[in-house]
Amino acid sequence: MSQKDWLEKDYYSVLGLKKDATADQIKKSFRKLARQFHPDQNKDAQAERKFKEITEAHDVLSDSETRKEYDQARSLFGSGGFRMPGGGRRSGVNFDGSGIHFEDLLSSGMGGGLQDILGGLFNSGTPGSRRGPRRGSDIESEATLSFRDAAHGTMISVRLNSETACDACSGSGAKAGTSPRTCPTCQGSGMTARQSGAFAVSEPCGSCHGRGLLIDDPCPVCGGTGQSRAHRTIQVRIPAGVQDGQRIRVKGKGTPGTHSGTSGDLYVVVHVSADPLFSLQGEHLAITVPVTYAEAALGAEIGVPTLDGGQVRLKIPAGTKSGRTFRAKEKGITTKTGTSDLLVTVTVQVPVKLSAEAQEALRAYEVLAGEGNPRAGLRTGS
Repeated sequence: MSQKDWLEKDYYSVLGLKKDATADQIKKSFRKLARQFHPDQNKDAQAERKFKEITEAHDVLSDSETRKEYDQARSLFGSGGFRMPGGGRRSGVNFDGSGIHFEDLLSSGMGGGLQDILGGLFNSGTPGSRRGPRRGSDIESEATLSFRDAAHGTMISVRLNSETACDACSGSGAKAGTSPRTCPTCQGSGMTARQSGAFAVSEPCGSCHGRGLLIDDPCPVCGGTGQSRAHRTIQVRIPAGVQDGQRIRVKGKGTPGTHSGTSGDLYVVVHVSADPLFSLQGEHLAITVPVTYAEAALGAEIGVPTLDGGQVRLKIPAGTKSGRTFRAKEKGITTKTGTSDLLVTVTVQVPVKLSAEAQEALRAYEVLAGEGNPRAGLRTGS
């Protein structure tokens, strides 16, 4: 994007944020707005334009280095001048050569000559000062999986709507068969020096707008930007044992880089649906199963379902208390280190209704067991 774009567009406002927003706030706001205005979900005529603005704002603000350049560019050029570290408006240097206060420059605490001070500030804050390869931005998508797919691992299709290199010009911005040429005004640096009174002030080259390159015959498809917005579907492998909220990184599937830079990465945020039987405790599979009072008191061997549809036999020792957890070795899910365990928690079921015969037998058991009052040892506080 051009220097003009950076100066005219308030990306913080696009995302509904303040300038001091954290990286997490930027990500959350982008995800919320992207879902609201995604063309696949919102059929309003303006939704696609809004979605493009949101994505562009996220691309700039989500990258810490790009965000720093954007903030500096708007601070330095957006108001027609800049402020020295002293912070007062009277220390601003305006492009018409007025407003230079020598005492403010001396008291700024910065080393080097005055030309170094001005040139350094201007050069560090403009996107045109980096003509070398530049990595593309990371992008984020979401996917919802069933518990079993998340546990076993699966392959999913992720549909993206993002910037990609223009197929017609291979990302160069120049019409097929032609190439961009080095800007003769700035010799490819993207910056020019202008004399302002006794000082030489660096500023973005007016011929190439800080890019360092000129395109004589722009690509008719992308209009010379080198990028186009396109829908694409990629296959993403989700590893076994992925947990709810986990981010899966797919290297090189983000926004393409510029000037032969590498592409950014794709991050897929996984949401795992709850399962009626199973859950995860760390890397281990967990299940809660009911047992009868007789099974808990006398001991038993019970069948416990596994995630693959089979069963594992589990011995319950006599006198098992409700809430006790047993471990079935290597009956869980596949992980990076092997197969995890199945954690089985038993709960003793108390019958809701008893026949007259059962009630009589239970009273007889109470007498024969001679357990007494289990609350006899409890004491109330004084």
